[in-house]
Amino acid sequence: MATREKARDRVLSRREVEGMIAEDKLIIIVDDKVLRLDAWIKFHPGGDMAIKHMVGKDATDEVNALHSQEARQRMNKFQIGRIEGRWTNFMPPIQGGRFRPYHETDADETEYLVNSELSIEEISAPPSPIFEIEEDAFGLRRRLSVSTMSSVLSAIPPPATEDKPRGYVIDARTQQEIDLDLSKYPPLDAKHQENITQKYRQLNERIRAAGLYDCNYSAYAIEITRYTLFFSLFLFFLGKSWFCLSAFFLGCFWHQLVFSAHDAGHMGITHNYQVDTVIGMIIADYLGGLSLGWWKRSHNVHHIVTNAPEHDPDIELMPFFALSHRFFGSLRSTYYDRIMEYDAFAKITVKYQHYMYYPILLFGRFNLYFLSWEHIICGLGPKHGAGWWHRWFELAGQVFFWSWFGYGVVWCSIPSWWSRVAFVLISHMVTAPLHVQITLSHYAMSTADLGPLESFPQKMLRTTMDVDCPTWLDWFHGGLQFQAIHHLYPRIPRHNLRRTQEFVKEFCEEVEIPYAVFTFYDGNKEVIGRLGDVAKQARMLEECRKACAEQGVFADHHHSH
Repeated sequence: MATREKARDRVLSRREVEGMIAEDKLIIIVDDKVLRLDAWIKFHPGGDMAIKHMVGKDATDEVNALHSQEARQRMNKFQIGRIEGRWTNFMPPIQGGRFRPYHETDADETEYLVNSELSIEEISAPPSPIFEIEEDAFGLRRRLSVSTMSSVLSAIPPPATEDKPRGYVIDARTQQEIDLDLSKYPPLDAKHQENITQKYRQLNERIRAAGLYDCNYSAYAIEITRYTLFFSLFLFFLGKSWFCLSAFFLGCFWHQLVFSAHDAGHMGITHNYQVDTVIGMIIADYLGGLSLGWWKRSHNVHHIVTNAPEHDPDIELMPFFALSHRFFGSLRSTYYDRIMEYDAFAKITVKYQHYMYYPILLFGRFNLYFLSWEHIICGLGPKHGAGWWHRWFELAGQVFFWSWFGYGVVWCSIPSWWSRVAFVLISHMVTAPLHVQITLSHYAMSTADLGPLESFPQKMLRTTMDVDCPTWLDWFHGGLQFQAIHHLYPRIPRHNLRRTQEFVKEFCEEVEIPYAVFTFYDGNKEVIGRLGDVAKQARMLEECRKACAEQGVFADHHHSH
């Protein structure tokens, strides 16, 4: 036992950690402890993807934000060593980071990033197949010693391997977006980012001391009354054969229920993993027909790599929406493990996406059914550990939901096909404001990747905005209009987010990070404007390609004569 404790207390160098990652070991840093999670990943209730995006990084803030104190304590048994001093993040392998095997003769390069002449902009290239990494790599090699070159390469993505020509206009646009963010937000050097991190952690203690992590159960009593009212009105008008009005109130019931399911998924109700998970699955699966397990797996990744086109499933909506011109390069999704093809169909839809935004969101719930079934049937959730039984409980929930809703309501209680179709469409379209609200918080914000040096709180505030509304309208938005605050502290119960807002505003002023907040109307304008800008870029790119093709034909024709 003493030998094991001694091994856990051993100080590991940056090169040793890099060598472990080169051997495909899952190494993360939490509270200066080096954790190896190979044995844990298949038991992780939040899925494997969330862990993979943290490999080689100091994940202290991400882990603290998304896990209970008990879960963080259990992580200590995976400790294999510790670090000294401030850790400089690697780019995780799943995001394109490259790592060298370790040899005992290697010198420690812990401070290479601080001591070299490497600028922040040069290591912040987004991991995109349309970025000119080859030129960057050679340019860096001229400035850095051979001993530090490999470490730098592990912090930037590998060169693109596509055979197709590069889009230089797209490259310039990518760099323009990065430069814009670098001009608006604090520098990415260690001094500024460490200050932001420490202030963020101090703020967390202030929030905890103010009791804002405590659940307001009286607010849930009011919400249960509201849920009961909507469900009762749905049954009352169904019995009266007023099917359209009945469908409207069922949609209202589903719309409001999602807020409590969201709380349960973040362990924000009882703060007990199993209890909150059961509550969430009853709400989501049994009453709403949606998989809580799918949502948690997807949502955890979203909270870590927010608005990253290659990694965040919440913005990977091809072929219907492209939130960045980078989707024109047919990016590979690390979450779905497939190429998001910018095919002929996408080239049509993206050009008109700002017109299609609201119509598509009206039918967003149908897509959620598909994603839920895929998650449950394919067994994408945890198969071992505390969550092994969730798949079967959710499967039973799906059977229950489609029995009462699909068979009991739609088939048995509604006499005609026309009325059935109208009932299903209306009940599902009423939930569209929820989809609008959630997308509102991210679609208008930055999708630029500033690299692994950016602190967790700065990234959350750079990629997320809040929606301003009167207090009396909080019930409609469910408290989730405070998405920026929620991303900073996901486990704060949503009924306390408005009170938390004042703390966050003070924090933003102190560290000089812009706090993005729009009214619901202005937020919609921002999103439509962003979609319209990307649509315009899509049309311009198509015109350029046509012009190039015509010039090529003309050149060949001219040459033949």
